Amino acid sequence: MTCGGDELAELLRRAGLEVVGDGRGENVLPTQSAWRWTGSPEARTVVAVRAGRPGLSAEVDARWHRLAVELGIMGADGEFLIDVAGKWTCCSPQRWTRVRLTPDWSLAALLGDGAERPELATGFVTLSPSGGALLAVTTEGAEVRLVTVSGVRERQEAAAHAQARETPRERAAAWASLFRGEKHSAGVREAWAHGLALNQATPDDLRGDLLGLSHHLLWRPLPTVVVEAAIVHPDWKVRQLLAEAQPGLTADQWTRLILGEENSRRRWILAMIAADRRDVLDEAVQQRLAADPSAQVREEAARLTGLPARILTALATDPEPAVRAEACRAAWPHLDEPARRRLLTDPDSKVRATALLRHHQDHPLSRSVFDAEGLTDGALGSCLLERDLAEHLAHHGDEAQRGSLAGNPCLDPDLVALLARDLDERVRDVVARRPDFTEEQRAAIPLTFDPGTHHHSLDWVEALHHDPAAMRRLATSAHPLVRRSVARARRLPPDVVELLARDEDRVVQLFLAESCDDAPAAMLLRVWQWWTGSLTAPDRPRGHPNFPRTGLLRYADDPNPRMRRLAPDDPESTPELVERLSRDPSEEVRHRAATDPRLTVASAIRLLDDPRDSVRHAAARHPRLPALVLVRLLGDRNTAQDAARHPALPVAVIRQMIEHLRG
Repeated sequence: MTCGGDELAELLRRAGLEVVGDGRGENVLPTQSAWRWTGSPEARTVVAVRAGRPGLSAEVDARWHRLAVELGIMGADGEFLIDVAGKWTCCSPQRWTRVRLTPDWSLAALLGDGAERPELATGFVTLSPSGGALLAVTTEGAEVRLVTVSGVRERQEAAAHAQARETPRERAAAWASLFRGEKHSAGVREAWAHGLALNQATPDDLRGDLLGLSHHLLWRPLPTVVVEAAIVHPDWKVRQLLAEAQPGLTADQWTRLILGEENSRRRWILAMIAADRRDVLDEAVQQRLAADPSAQVREEAARLTGLPARILTALATDPEPAVRAEACRAAWPHLDEPARRRLLTDPDSKVRATALLRHHQDHPLSRSVFDAEGLTDGALGSCLLERDLAEHLAHHGDEAQRGSLAGNPCLDPDLVALLARDLDERVRDVVARRPDFTEEQRAAIPLTFDPGTHHHSLDWVEALHHDPAAMRRLATSAHPLVRRSVARARRLPPDVVELLARDEDRVVQLFLAESCDDAPAAMLLRVWQWWTGSLTAPDRPRGHPNFPRTGLLRYADDPNPRMRRLAPDDPESTPELVERLSRDPSEEVRHRAATDPRLTVASAIRLLDDPRDSVRHAAARHPRLPALVLVRLLGDRNTAQDAARHPALPVAVIRQMIEHLRG
């Protein structure tokens, strides 16, 4: 894709090209590879015309058209693929644009001012629909050049086989060349930092040198020495990200991280992160934050997990209303009656509302208090309610009020039954999710359940996961959300598993595949055909212990590419099968082949020019890529991060790369 898509479209329009597609679906050479080929020894400069001469545009157009016809650049429908380079391009990889000529075409217009002023040089490359031939027009120095490459696919194959052969001497020379010449661009160095931060081969003693250079470093468990360095790192962003992302920070590390901040805003941010993470801090830090001069810090301190009663009760009397309101929730059980009364009559409405919500957990809320205090609808779902208020709202409340009321666990049965017949389906659905309903009552509520809508599991069902009898009862529920919540159990009785594995709601089967260790193999294979994994369970269903591991070779020629992808997992699969699948028309099948260590080096090199990003990224981490290929990838911003993640980077090279980054 190009920077300024509207600008590019306008440029193509001025050149008389009609855009008929963005080229994203093209199964052809990626644009960055096409440009590389036009500068290779295999490229042939057919025409070199001096820039600035009279009639240049007409001559460029005429010669381009003749060559385009000879090379088959234009398909039978007159369409071809084009990519514009120079000031129109972004630093990220480009995408082909599918175009056709209009009667007023003039591709020389794509050169912009480059024909007159080489420092503004642009160019364009065109590709045949089959991807077999390239024709580029560029400005270089004082010349406009037309460059052709034919037989691209065959040349790719030959080049891959040639590059796959590398002697130890050539390998050493390739690594030495990485650091010769001009310093790499800022974009390349940034990509190196990110790749090395994610590279498992980067030694622990070098990871600390990447602090401040890549945010990726802190998103995975780090050795203690690196965490300690991050705690005292001079860059605040490093310390903040450490708090946000690094798992398993100890109470002592939290203490030094927080108490080391003199800036109140930064202490506030760290306190907020600690509260969100529910990490338990040492009491000395809790006390320090609770007494902080900043009210924002004290407010976050009130949210910390594990605060002792004496700190909570002190925060409940804080001079700042926002702090009192926040502390009120957790402090309430520890407060005496006078302290509670002060909060209930607090001059700040937010403090009073919070105190009222806590008070009416145990004392019925009247209609007059609800109206006078302006409590939110949420109070109707959590507080004890006087009969008059509950009955009035069940009959006359608005939709939101009736919906909140329908979830109140203390609502009288007759009012629950009334809301189960509510005209609004959303209210009825809240009733249908109540834990005190029998499955017969639940089934009697008319509902239309949208299986495509995201829903959270029901907490009360999850609380019963260890009760086999409850799981048997709930697995037959008419409500799909109840059955989905049952399927989230880690272990289930065999009869429940068998029932849920045949559930008509395929999300039930998906949740069973993601969460339940007892999920059956046949169901896992069915789910695999349409589910690729989630952020919370990226390896399921394929990584499930019960997923089939044998008999997968029969899928090698299956019409479904998801099934073909499984064939190399069979213990009896061969390197020859991996090679064949590396040429599969499906992206995900080729990606699977690219991740297989049995893939030949030549095929891995070939896949570095695959049309799809995912395949190229996987091929860039093939464990046996030659050094010369890796050096080329490390020098290109578009591929440098993947190359810097390569598992076979020598430690000496990693060390030099980091020195280069910090130099």
